[in-house]
Amino acid sequence: MADVMLQLGAYQFSVNSAAYQELSRSAEYRWSAQQRVGEVDALQFTGHGAETIELRGVIYPFHKGGLDQLDNIRSQAALGAPLSLISGTGQVLGLWVIEAVREGQRVFARGGAPRRQEFDLRMRRYDGGLRALLPF
Repeated sequence: MADVMLQLGAYQFSVNSAAYQELSRSAEYRWSAQQRVGEVDALQFTGHGAETIELRGVIYPFHKGGLDQLDNIRSQAALGAPLSLISGTGQVLGLWVIEAVREGQRVFARGGAPRRQEFDLRMRRYDGGLRALLPF
């Protein structure tokens, strides 16, 4: 995985294909407030909330990787199944689902083929356990 930045399922984001320029990751933690007479509310941790990753990037399909890169990402999303996410350094980040893919196109070649594609990808951590992955 020398030039791979991130692998989601079978799709690899790399410097030779869909290279993202920005990655943002957020995690939520839930706290419930219990009102108390004459006191500040007591807080109780009730669990982990959503964890998301958003990628923003640019693809130059005529330079590297070809025109089907975003279609390949959409194909992974259309599987309707959680996908393993692994960083380019080999860190296993767990199972994730693709919630949204946005594409923008600029600078066109003959036939309307884009020479530049911008993309935004939003993923959410899947935590349904192994039972949710079993076919029965």
